[in-house]
Amino acid sequence: MSRAKLYTVIYVVLFVLATVQVVVEQAGYLEESYWMAFWAIMVLSAVKAVVVAGWYQHLRWEPRSVTTLMLLGLLGAVALTVAASYSIL
Repeated sequence: MSRAKLYTVIYVVLFVLATVQVVVEQAGYLEESYWMAFWAIMVLSAVKAVVVAGWYQHLRWEPRSVTTLMLLGLLGAVALTVAASYSIL
């Protein structure tokens, strides 16, 4: 697959995931079940972050130590987001 086709497919995947996130928020799931919507958005965000880091930041071709460091940063961001969600409630 050529690079332009690959990047187009990745763009479409990211666009669809972002659209699903907006639908989850706008459909009223946040009022019905806050935690279900929260985790759905968190999972979609994590998938998008992995796709962006893997292809657009070229982590797919980096040594595993760099990938591990990035995953630790992602884990820290998730932990801070969860902590912030408790302060909202």
